[in-house]
Amino acid sequence: MAFQTGIEWTDSTFNPWIGCAKISAGCDHCYAEKMNTYRRWTEWGPHGTRRRTSAATWRNPIEWQRNHEKFAARHNRRQRVFCASLADVFDNAAPDEFRADLWALIKSCPDLDWQLLTKRPQNIAKMLPPDWGDGYPNVWLGITAEHQAAFDQRWRKLREIPARIRFISYEPAIGPLRLPNDRIQPDWIISGGESGPGARVMNPQWARDIRDQCFDLGIAYFHKQWGTYRSNPLVFEERRSVIEAERLDPPSNGKGGGLLDGKLYRAFPPS
Repeated sequence: MAFQTGIEWTDSTFNPWIGCAKISAGCDHCYAEKMNTYRRWTEWGPHGTRRRTSAATWRNPIEWQRNHEKFAARHNRRQRVFCASLADVFDNAAPDEFRADLWALIKSCPDLDWQLLTKRPQNIAKMLPPDWGDGYPNVWLGITAEHQAAFDQRWRKLREIPARIRFISYEPAIGPLRLPNDRIQPDWIISGGESGPGARVMNPQWARDIRDQCFDLGIAYFHKQWGTYRSNPLVFEERRSVIEAERLDPPSNGKGGGLLDGKLYRAFPPS
């Protein structure tokens, strides 16, 4: 719903509607549900209402499109828009007319890169617009994969969908992940630990393993955050205090810090 966002791998967020339901272990500590509990936007869950956002919110991408040349001149690239941070575009409970309006909006903003992330890739094919073809040139399709089982289930669906960019959000990482020996690989992988109350610890070795696989396979790799300093290798492996870890790897690098072996990994796929 905002122009600016604290999500490191995007520039702006746009929510065409609000509401979702938990479907896997990665949803256990859902930040969007917690926000909704506080804000009381809508009823959450499988039987809840997916509430369309305001007309003013829907006008934001039009304004970003209007100013795309200024953005490109300032940043030397296109503006990235994460859609939807408080919902799932491929949620069965979202009305089809909402999605139809969203696809029309995306087409009307060809100079924005739209990042669509889902835990429901089994729905993608039937919910794409009729003129999708080999994919809209301004749409990146991604799946969340919190551990190997989620990856194995979801990637086999996404890999069959034509798209300009296909990506994996390995966040919250709650188990190790190994990419298959396959001719089709993701274009981009984001890793990150869980944040917030009750956050589960991410073993730093999981990030190293997926980083090294990305390097071997030529995949752009982005480590977003550790989520909590309990997952930060300065604490998890070196047994330093959280105070010292915050000094050496401050929250400005991401929640819980973001350094992996002393470096920030913030690569993007070619745009």
